[in-house]
Amino acid sequence: MKTLYIVRHAKSSWADPDLVDLERPLNKRGQRDAPFMAKLLHGKGVQVDKLISSPAKRAHETAVFFAKQWKISGSHVSLDKQIYEGTPSRLLEKVHEFSNEWNTVFLFGHNPTLTSFINLFAKDYLANLPTCGIARLEADVDDWRLVDSANTNLAELYYPRQFFPKQD
Repeated sequence: MKTLYIVRHAKSSWADPDLVDLERPLNKRGQRDAPFMAKLLHGKGVQVDKLISSPAKRAHETAVFFAKQWKISGSHVSLDKQIYEGTPSRLLEKVHEFSNEWNTVFLFGHNPTLTSFINLFAKDYLANLPTCGIARLEADVDDWRLVDSANTNLAELYYPRQFFPKQD
């Protein structure tokens, strides 16, 4: 069994319109949600073998909050430019390249790619993976190269609005 956690970056800041997209950091809500969601998964006993993130600052910051929860150095979060620029089919190619030594991988990225990727495996259509939303995909395989829609399913979905009232 292989488990892939797809994590959309937490809410980002638009306070500085001069920043290029890759440099946008988390805003106050994102800084609240990312550690909360990491703690939620950690509290469920989830183990992690690898954390892989888009190089965008908001995604990497989200991943570092998760790494800290598992007492993993933020420097151990792998950055992959193809996640930032990727398509759902490219993400699947990345999954097929994962080391079989890893059973549980967290992948941090962006919409609309992540929502489209999740829909490759979901029985019911997912319209949107919210910011800091987490989708757990379970693959009934022992080799990441075999992950496909026939053996992988969306097992769980978590997002901050389940736990916090709507705020602007």
